[in-house]
Amino acid sequence: MNRNADRTGQQEGFMPQDTDTIPPVATENTGGGGLFNWSAPTEFVKLPSKGQFYAPSHPLHQEDTVEIKYMTAKEEDILTSKSLLTKGVAIDRLLESLILNKAIDISTLLVGDKNAIIMAARVTGYGDNYATSVTCPQCQTSIEHDFDLSDIPCRDHHEGLQNHNITISEAGTFNLLLPFTKVTVECRFLTGKDEMKMLKKARTNRNEEANLTDTLRALIMSVNGNPDAIDIASFINMMPARDSRYIREVLSEITPNVDMQQAFECTACGYASQLEVPLTTDFFWPK
Repeated sequence: MNRNADRTGQQEGFMPQDTDTIPPVATENTGGGGLFNWSAPTEFVKLPSKGQFYAPSHPLHQEDTVEIKYMTAKEEDILTSKSLLTKGVAIDRLLESLILNKAIDISTLLVGDKNAIIMAARVTGYGDNYATSVTCPQCQTSIEHDFDLSDIPCRDHHEGLQNHNITISEAGTFNLLLPFTKVTVECRFLTGKDEMKMLKKARTNRNEEANLTDTLRALIMSVNGNPDAIDIASFINMMPARDSRYIREVLSEITPNVDMQQAFECTACGYASQLEVPLTTDFFWPK
């Protein structure tokens, strides 16, 4: 799970110059009073998955983009709702409000696609610049740093699929032959719902080993063609570490997501490296 998940209550682009924008349209309100109804501008957000990993019944199956509207005062009300924030569902409610296709269930979005939409939503609401405090990995100094949210591209996962000779099924799953046990496991990518379940469990259970097995249970759909949940759980508990590590390494290469790494240079000590864009409270609640 991405470490940013716990900060937003969710669980990795989006580049505004790569999207098509429909400008705002003013139409006369025929109800009288000389008022106008304004149509909010919309944007087509590129999906890292390109719709390739959704089942045929899903609204985003084989869809390259999803259309969202720009944030308005209504969405700001959602982001400041104490009730929604307490429940940890403010971001999901925000996306439900912004995505135009209401047939899309937010909980079924792949994590990478959800992240791309979150990035786009933030840009439409507050612009490309994201100023927040970060801690230098070298000197541990807390400094203010500006991140450019217009430079959050989609990662290319196709090379990883080719390198591992992985074919995606019509249902959006794929098979991996484990190197040590020679067992074939059928896997899928995590959705926002999966991450929320694991996040809630992690908040009450800090056992990292349990978190890892929970992730594997969510990922693995069958073992040597056997979909029985009890048998899958038994195999996971006995899985050699070498095979478990292999699954995680392959997934890191082939999971469609956005690239959250950006250049960072510490103004205190001069340390320079790539740093993951942190999703702090400044992200949707800028100062």
